[in-house]
Amino acid sequence: MSALYDTDFYAWANQQAALLRAGRLSDADTANIAEEIESMGRSEKRELVTRLNVLLLHLLKWRFQPERRGRSWEVSVTNTRAELADHLADNPSLKPMLPEAMAKAYSRARLTAGVETGLPESTFPIDCPWTFDEAMREDLHG
Repeated sequence: MSALYDTDFYAWANQQAALLRAGRLSDADTANIAEEIESMGRSEKRELVTRLNVLLLHLLKWRFQPERRGRSWEVSVTNTRAELADHLADNPSLKPMLPEAMAKAYSRARLTAGVETGLPESTFPIDCPWTFDEAMREDLHG
C-alpha cells in the first residue's frame, strides 16, 4: 500500500477512502493517512499566515506610502479580510494561534514592504502595530 502512496497519490487516496467507508480500517494505510491529515492541518495554518501577510503588507503600504494609495490596495484589504473571516469560520481552532500567526505574518510583511516600497526596513515598526481585531476593522486601512 505504501508503494501506491509513493507512486500514485490520487489512486492511493481513493483506495484509502473506499477502505475507510467500507469499515476496513485494518486494511487501510493508517500511518500515511495520519500523516496526510496532519499535513492538511499544517496547510490550514500556513494559509492563515499567508492571508495575514497579504493584509498586513497592504496595511503597511497604506500607512507609509499615502501618496500611492489606490483602489487596488483597498480591494486587496477588503478581499483579504473576507477571506480571513471565512478561513477562521471554517477552522475556528486556529483562533488561539492568531498571536503567533500575526507575528510571523508581520515579520514577512515588514520585509516585503521594505522591498516593494523602496523604504528602509527601519521605516516600519519592529512589532506589528495592529492586533488581529484592529487589522480586521473595516474602517482601518492602515
